[in-house]
Amino acid sequence: MQQAEIGLIGLAVMGSNLALNIAEKGNRIAVFNRSPDKTRTFYAEAGALQDRIVPCESLEAFVAAIRPPRPVIIMVKAGDPVDELIATLRNYLSEGDIIIDAGNANFRDTIARFKGLEGSGLTFIGMGVSGGEEGARHGPSIMVGGTEESWKRVEPVLTSIAAKYKDDPCVAWLGENGAGHFVKTIHNGIEYADMQMIAEIYGLLRDGLGYSAKACSEVFSLWNTRRLNSYLIEISETVLAATDPVTGQAMVDVIVDKAGQKGTGKWSAIEALNLGIPATAIEAAVAARSLSSFKTKRMDAEAILGLPGTGRIAGDADAFVADLELALLAGKIGAYAQGFAVMAEASREFGWSLPMPTIARIWRAGCIIRSQFLDEITSAFTAMPDADNLIVTPAFAAMVQETDGALRRVVASAALAGLPVPALASALAYFDTYRRGRGTANLIQAQRDFFGAHGFDRIDGLDKHHGPWGSGLADF
Repeated sequence: MQQAEIGLIGLAVMGSNLALNIAEKGNRIAVFNRSPDKTRTFYAEAGALQDRIVPCESLEAFVAAIRPPRPVIIMVKAGDPVDELIATLRNYLSEGDIIIDAGNANFRDTIARFKGLEGSGLTFIGMGVSGGEEGARHGPSIMVGGTEESWKRVEPVLTSIAAKYKDDPCVAWLGENGAGHFVKTIHNGIEYADMQMIAEIYGLLRDGLGYSAKACSEVFSLWNTRRLNSYLIEISETVLAATDPVTGQAMVDVIVDKAGQKGTGKWSAIEALNLGIPATAIEAAVAARSLSSFKTKRMDAEAILGLPGTGRIAGDADAFVADLELALLAGKIGAYAQGFAVMAEASREFGWSLPMPTIARIWRAGCIIRSQFLDEITSAFTAMPDADNLIVTPAFAAMVQETDGALRRVVASAALAGLPVPALASALAYFDTYRRGRGTANLIQAQRDFFGAHGFDRIDGLDKHHGPWGSGLADF
């Protein structure tokens, strides 16, 4: 029997959809699940794709069904289950075989797994996959980290199943060990920021202007035909237009305002802090999700403190909606600029040589943050691949200047009305801080030197690094 090109372990929703995608694109795939019943059900429901699927009920049969060197995708819960499965697979795989973790793994765990396999003859790929269930089934964005040799073995299969943007496959090898999973983590951090900013705009429309969910949907529908065209704007339009079949109300109005999170947004904020790179929009979005979970505490606080401000936006509603569109564009620029800055620093820190234009390119389709905006980022980084920050590239500098006034008016109006916009406000503060040649950290340095003798540099360059604080005169 013809051997499979690739294998996959773990037939839950994402694994099943990815396996069907692989088979549908003409690749023969072996599949295994810890529960044989799950494997049988998956195969029975594969329909016309059964000819390209080899269902296996033992790991021995599974490994034998794949052409060496064997690439094996594992789609199991992140953390200990991955390590347990790797330990088991080491008893069955042979030299040159490749274990591919396609889950949402912490890139530091991925690096540790690479090191753990050193000397075993096996190699590892940490593969970020974005696009959710639909993307897994019909074409995700794929971020690969591993050796170039292992990438070459799986490149034909991964290229065939990836999303396509104008026939350009949204998959790339990004570097060694944890590079792929790190880029996926930052993708998710940007996703958090993007979703939070959209929610803040929705809140200003709903609470600041009194718009119904349907009216909000119509606003997003219009914006999706212009520069904000994106998957997240598109689905926001759809969910805001949906009706609850039980109550007849707008679906969004019967959903409890508590947002869940699985950890990748938090990881991206933590890694930005570890690297010393500001990612304030991502941090604000993570904090906002955490605050959303305090539903009972928030209700109690409202009863005690009341709501600040008027709750309504004064002035011309149509002009404010026009400002909201530009403010959201500005906020997105800030979030993406921060995310790419974090990746650039990680590339230097871990020796990955992450290709920024390529990352923007493979996010243009398939992934959750896909948008026409990414085509502009691709062009900007292609023209200036070593730019210190996205916002200083010519195209984006012009956009920052164009949207500055609108973002400023929106944040100010929200503050006066008592409506929270933490991510949009953080983007404004980021722009104002990044663009200011002389800030206020000179006072912080003086304070640090006063209480801890940490020293400082002088504007005039003199070799005197302490001030005349207290009873002593330090360098003087």
